[in-house]
Amino acid sequence: MNILVVTGKLAENTARKSVNDKADILVLDIEVAAFTTPALLRRSLPQKKYDLILIPGMSPGDFSGLEKELDIPIRLGPKHAVDLGFVLSFAGSFDFSTKIPACELLIEIKRSTAIDKAIELEKVAVSPLTLRSVKIGGNSRMKVMAEIVDAGNLEKNDLIRKIIYFVESGADIIDLGMSLDTSRPDVREAVETAKSVTDIPLSVDTLEPDLINAALDAGIDIVLSLNSKNIGEVKDGIIKNFTISVIIPDRSDDLESLYNNMESARSFGIKNIIADPVLEPAGHGLSRSISRYNEFRERDRTTPLFFGVGNVTELIDADSIGVNSILCGIAMELGASILFTPEFSQKAYGSVSELKTASTMMMLSQDRGSAPKDLGVNMLAIKEKRRREYGKIPENYIDAKGSEKWHLDPAGCFKVEITDDEIRNGKLCPGKIMVRNDNKNNANNINMTNDAIVGSTAKEILDTIIERGLISRLDHAAYLGRELMKAELALKFKRSYSQDDKF
Repeated sequence: MNILVVTGKLAENTARKSVNDKADILVLDIEVAAFTTPALLRRSLPQKKYDLILIPGMSPGDFSGLEKELDIPIRLGPKHAVDLGFVLSFAGSFDFSTKIPACELLIEIKRSTAIDKAIELEKVAVSPLTLRSVKIGGNSRMKVMAEIVDAGNLEKNDLIRKIIYFVESGADIIDLGMSLDTSRPDVREAVETAKSVTDIPLSVDTLEPDLINAALDAGIDIVLSLNSKNIGEVKDGIIKNFTISVIIPDRSDDLESLYNNMESARSFGIKNIIADPVLEPAGHGLSRSISRYNEFRERDRTTPLFFGVGNVTELIDADSIGVNSILCGIAMELGASILFTPEFSQKAYGSVSELKTASTMMMLSQDRGSAPKDLGVNMLAIKEKRRREYGKIPENYIDAKGSEKWHLDPAGCFKVEITDDEIRNGKLCPGKIMVRNDNKNNANNINMTNDAIVGSTAKEILDTIIERGLISRLDHAAYLGRELMKAELALKFKRSYSQDDKF
């Protein structure tokens, strides 16, 4: 396939290095490649006939007329020259777009293909346990169990909001955590409320036999956690309802007691069993607990394993996305079936969604027989796979200095905030950027409003402010742009935001 890649002078070296011998390169007589126009391209085209012309991904012009004249497809390449090699490796397998840069198009296509593949793998997976069409164990995807802490003492509406949030985040199972002061009626009400909100499997998390029995009476699907102290008092309800039971050791470091408790459960007639060797936090036996999991899996190849990711993520001051990713990789190697997290602390917010993505990655990785990279789905948030080209400081330049002066904008000041994610009509609605104009200084008699302006991006907000004439100074516009971009990033990375604070 004969391909022509169009670029500018500044990106020439990067383009040649990235393209290598995969295509011909046309360097236009412009510095910035994004300024490519149909007329400039037409004047510069070589005589050679091509099957495809890739123009810079940021080119804004309409090339449809030139494409018709030449009878050659003209499509948007990537935004950055460094991505040309990656993009060209897909040339011929599908048609690039005239509106979407090739790098973005490929990312979406690869992601969609990867998700479809994961769905197909799950359909054909074989598992020892199936609950409401959710497969647990075997070669099925590791399922994410999200715990609602102290569910029995929450107000009904608060419990409903948490359930919807977790379901929308990708939870496969909702766990209702019960504190010691929870009553039997509270347990029943919590289970019944959860069943009215979602049809995904539900579990109850408590060691108290009375509370377990109350949950069993209410139709709970999974029981956490059984050991030698409570199994005798709850076995009848479990056997009657064929309830799945998570078995734990009497002491976290006593693996033999886990085997003994599992044997007791089976001798009573409890058949649907998940084993939990107990994952310990870093500094309190993390490596030893992983060794216990490994020993368990070597002795027992089939029993589904419970992996308490939250025990580690909640007790380390590190970004949860990286911690959850590596723990999910370890869980995959151990043959774990359930990934458990409560999202209890603020720093662990988003763990359910992270684990859902990570579990999909690990399933695809296993199917491909490779490390979990270049799969189409990833856990990258700040780090990047391909670094963009750096600029170089010229010999002559102006040393930038910040101004100490501050002038009040006659058009007034703005209060910038972000809103939290909300549950509306049973759906999780992402937070927004919100600005309000104080409207106290109307020296220019500009038509202002006290209504809040709400949007998802800094550009939307700033464009609306400019369109309505609510800003009159360049320095104020520059300041507001900086603050709005910080607010947008805060939303993207699920952080809080306070105007004028560092991000």
